[in-house]
Amino acid sequence: MSHPVVVISGGGTGIGAAAARRFAADGARVVLLGRRPAPLEAVAAEVGGLALPCDTSDRLETEAALARVVAEHGRVDAVVANAGGHGLGTVAETSDEAWDVSFRTNVSTAFVLARAALPALTASRGSIVVVSSLAGLFAGPGVAGYTVGKHALLGLTRSLARDYGRSGVRVNAVCPGWVRTPMADEEMDDFARQAGLASREEGYAIVSKDVPLGRPAEPDEIAAVIRFLASPDASYVTGATLVVDGGAHIVDLPTTALA
Repeated sequence: MSHPVVVISGGGTGIGAAAARRFAADGARVVLLGRRPAPLEAVAAEVGGLALPCDTSDRLETEAALARVVAEHGRVDAVVANAGGHGLGTVAETSDEAWDVSFRTNVSTAFVLARAALPALTASRGSIVVVSSLAGLFAGPGVAGYTVGKHALLGLTRSLARDYGRSGVRVNAVCPGWVRTPMADEEMDDFARQAGLASREEGYAIVSKDVPLGRPAEPDEIAAVIRFLASPDASYVTGATLVVDGGAHIVDLPTTALA
């Protein structure tokens, strides 16, 4: 099939922008969703795509965006549910308002987008790639909202795959480790200040110290995996969780002092 139509949320920066470039390079017609018009429009101009600013946790905005995609392109072949956000603090430190924001930005954005896209994806026998995180498998310190949200995305992935596989819709999740994105750069800057480090790069080096590949990922590396999962090459892959973390998840933490 020529020129598939791919909808990417959180498409203005980081992994979403890298995925847009990767799909466009392979001939896809790319539609970018997100809350900030300026970065969306910049990436859309770069890849010859369409920017539709919207909050994908909002049903009406998201349904309107998908209706416009179908009206303009006639179909949707793949959705990359990449929008997300922070969820800082322990459980005791997380207010009701902060919990609601974290769940909405990390989970509802994917749920609402998937629900709105399902009719078009069923018609095209398309696929969804949900971008979770290594935090969807393990718990980091002081990020309760983020950890719970990213875990929930794996449940959403499996539920979608189970319920819509007979309709020809494949749904898979990607769990990146550290990736050099604007959000991660901010975290490394904060870490560097708190730890008295000289630079962001020292922060990345410390958090990658026990990663077998010894470095964070580049957004393009995650985009390549997303592209694979959405492609015909993954035609019998659904309900899968693909960890893309440089091997971090295989490390036996109690043995790191022996290395």
